[in-house]
Amino acid sequence: MSDEQWVPPVVQLAVDLVILTLRQSELHVLLVERGIDPYQGALALPGGFLNNSAEGLLEAARRELSEEAGLNSSQLHLEQIGAYGDPRRDPRGRVVSVVYLAIAPGLPEPAAGTDAAGASWAKVEAVLAGGCELAFDHRKMVESGVERAREKIERTALATAFCDTTFTIAELQRVYEAVWGVRLDPRNFYRKVQNVPGFLTPAGSERRRTKGRPGRLFRAGPRVLLDPPILRPSENHNRGG
Repeated sequence: MSDEQWVPPVVQLAVDLVILTLRQSELHVLLVERGIDPYQGALALPGGFLNNSAEGLLEAARRELSEEAGLNSSQLHLEQIGAYGDPRRDPRGRVVSVVYLAIAPGLPEPAAGTDAAGASWAKVEAVLAGGCELAFDHRKMVESGVERAREKIERTALATAFCDTTFTIAELQRVYEAVWGVRLDPRNFYRKVQNVPGFLTPAGSERRRTKGRPGRLFRAGPRVLLDPPILRPSENHNRGG
């Protein structure tokens, strides 16, 4: 086929957001109730089409974070994790969606925006187990986002993105447990964390607990890649980790 005969296909670009946070020490993902067709009334990830040909993908992701979830992208971790382009994924036509993973600590109760009828936090465990149906191929997106987070907290400092500016090692351990879905031995975890140079920096103060000794406070250190890594227990590993 010559260039003169070739007609570019009509493809619409969209961005979707897998927004993860910890609530009551459990991993949650933000879902919205669609207020328009297709899948009106169904649960889905927040997202939408690019506004115009001049809007970049990252710019669109940041806009959707603000419009759909009321979140400031400068205050959270945001990264592109993949694209979904199955010709049948959207009944409206050929739509390619670029997916972003967003992570922040203690995110507030969401407010629905633009074309969403409602918004709420859902337990990731229930979503992955099929406890709620999601529109389009959004369950696959959640699976990809969670697996990306699980992989990255092994070898990078991403786990600290789930924490406040200062945190205890016990709070950091709860991040690993929630993201991996396992229980970890506190002494073993403490030893592993302290063995990674530059992972954490002492914050010079302590946080009082209702029981026991005060917890030492830390903040994220300068190291991005963890060496040695903090590897998640395998399925056959002792659950005490």
